[in-house]
Amino acid sequence: MKNYIKKEVSRLIKKYNTNNPFEIAKSENIIILFEKLGSINGYYNKYARQRFIHINEDLDFISQLVTCAHELGHATVHPNSNTPFFRSNSYYSINKLEKQANYFSAELLIDESKIDKCLLNLYSIDQLASLYNVPVELIKLKFNLI
Repeated sequence: MKNYIKKEVSRLIKKYNTNNPFEIAKSENIIILFEKLGSINGYYNKYARQRFIHINEDLDFISQLVTCAHELGHATVHPNSNTPFFRSNSYYSINKLEKQANYFSAELLIDESKIDKCLLNLYSIDQLASLYNVPVELIKLKFNLI
C-alpha cells in the first residue's frame, strides 16, 4: 500500500505542479469547509458523490495544512469511506485507514528532493520537522522511524 500511496502522491504533485493540499483538493473538486470542531482537527466525508474535507477553523495554519493533507489522503486512498475524526494524537493510530492517511500526508508535505541527501543525515528529527514545517511525527513516518 505504501508504494501505491507514493505513486498517488507523485501523480497529484506532477498533475497540479504543487504539493499544497489545499490547491490539490480544490483542483480535484473537493470542497473544503472551515468549521468550529472543538477538539477535532478535521474529517473527510462523501455525500451524493461530492467529497468534503472539514477543517477546524481554530487551528493555526500549519495544523490546517497538515489536517488538509491527511484528509486529502482519505479522499484519494479511501474516497468512498467517511473517515473517523482526525484527532491530534492519530499519528500513532492503529486504524489502518488512519495510518495510510498519515503516510499520505507525510509523502505529500515532505519533499526530500528539496534538501541535499548528505544534510538529511546531519539533521535531527526536530531540525527536519522545523525545516519542512511539519510535526515531528510526520518526519518519523516519512523516514520510517516509527
